[in-house]
Amino acid sequence: MEQPIQGASLALLTLSLSLATFMQVLDTSIANVSIPTIAGDLAVSPNQGTWVITSFAVSNAIALPLSGWLAKRFGEVKLFVSATVLFTLASMLCGLSSSLPMLVFFRIFQGAVAGPMIPLSQSLLLANYPHEKKGLALALWSMTVVLAPIFGPILGGYITDNFSWPWIFYINIPVGLMSTYITWQLLKNRETGIVKLPIDMLGLILLVVGVGSLQLLLDKGNDLDWFNSDSIRILAAVSTVCLSFFILWELTERHPVVDLTLFRTRNFSVGTISISLGYMTFFSGVVVYPLWLQTQMGYTATWAGLSAAPIGILSVIFSPIVGKNMHRVDLRILASFSFLVFASITFWASSFNTHASFWQLTLPRFFQGIGMATFFIPLMSILLSGLPPDRVASASGLSNFLRVLGGSFGTSLSVALWDRRESLHHSQLTENISISDPVTNHALQSLHSAGFGHMPALASLEESVASQAYMLAVNDVFIASTWIFLALMFFVWLARPPFAAGKAGGGEH
Repeated sequence: MEQPIQGASLALLTLSLSLATFMQVLDTSIANVSIPTIAGDLAVSPNQGTWVITSFAVSNAIALPLSGWLAKRFGEVKLFVSATVLFTLASMLCGLSSSLPMLVFFRIFQGAVAGPMIPLSQSLLLANYPHEKKGLALALWSMTVVLAPIFGPILGGYITDNFSWPWIFYINIPVGLMSTYITWQLLKNRETGIVKLPIDMLGLILLVVGVGSLQLLLDKGNDLDWFNSDSIRILAAVSTVCLSFFILWELTERHPVVDLTLFRTRNFSVGTISISLGYMTFFSGVVVYPLWLQTQMGYTATWAGLSAAPIGILSVIFSPIVGKNMHRVDLRILASFSFLVFASITFWASSFNTHASFWQLTLPRFFQGIGMATFFIPLMSILLSGLPPDRVASASGLSNFLRVLGGSFGTSLSVALWDRRESLHHSQLTENISISDPVTNHALQSLHSAGFGHMPALASLEESVASQAYMLAVNDVFIASTWIFLALMFFVWLARPPFAAGKAGGGEH
């Protein structure tokens, strides 16, 4: 077994792998705020422009669970370096695209080659860190996963406003080249074992079609009015059939493309379910909160991003501390504390109103950083515990796939819940508005006194009702999130110690 890397080389390796992870996660969100500009520049509608996001998400979701099989087939170091080189090339080609089909094609390519980067960056860090510092390795890795989605919209908005949209892709080039060079120089002689397994072609086809259909369903469901759309019903049927057969096939296949037997390990199951549901719920707020700020509170994309950014401050401060000392504390306590913080913050956010200032809206996000510091690190340690080193890449790939899928569910479900609750609150509020109602009369008289005519006054009243309905709907999303976080706070205690990755534990039942 290779000796762990020490000193400056270890610091360089950490920086290299973290930058690659940051770059890849950043690309899942950096294009979001640039879609109107990209669509205008390429002469397509904003709705068509969203394929820039969807195409990356679909191909990335398909590639993630393949990481373990690919790592065994080609070696973790070669696969990571190759994926990073191809991701850098794809980024350049995205920036050079002159039409939407061209950009979407290269985004599909970019998402596919990006799949192994996150799980392998985690696996390579753990494999080359001294045992007593593995917690710190997970802490440093988790900071990049947490911070990149937050800074993506801010950076994307700034680059688009001050330069041009291709630069959201060009900035990956120097980062990718540096990460590739450093990683290869440090790890080229530390390649993992290669096992030439046969290709599970049926499993691969079922995975591609099933996950692709599910991701498209989640991305387009709200736009197409969910199951009132024939397209959504067809996607739901295809994904259900393919994924059901995929699970049955993989459990009986001798050389499965995705190792579903990992779920026989209690800690992997508990940790993966906790991190996926937790991320789904966390991401719900990440999506709905800036959407509300921009559509109802008059915030620009940049200011909405800045309102969410303070979550990174305490996370950066506390993550290394948690990583260094987590061997002293039961990891279930840390994970429960994280969910308790999240529940407290979402309950706090459920009291927002339309008169809340920037600082009142931002303060809860600042304190949420404490919860982020104790979210990824303990749960990743729990789900990897009891697994031998040669299964870490598979476990990381599968858990990250389910986490990303959880984020997609969170995005779609939160927006759908927000829209439906707004409609309900709007109808309830308008029930109380009538000419005979004293409050309504007082509001109309105030508007008339301010110089509004009858119709403009009614329009202003309707705008106020809609604003209140959307605010109440946001509060409902946060209340639902509170209950999920509280349930996870107790669920994580189903895991069993010890929790060191690669050590015995975690029970096979």
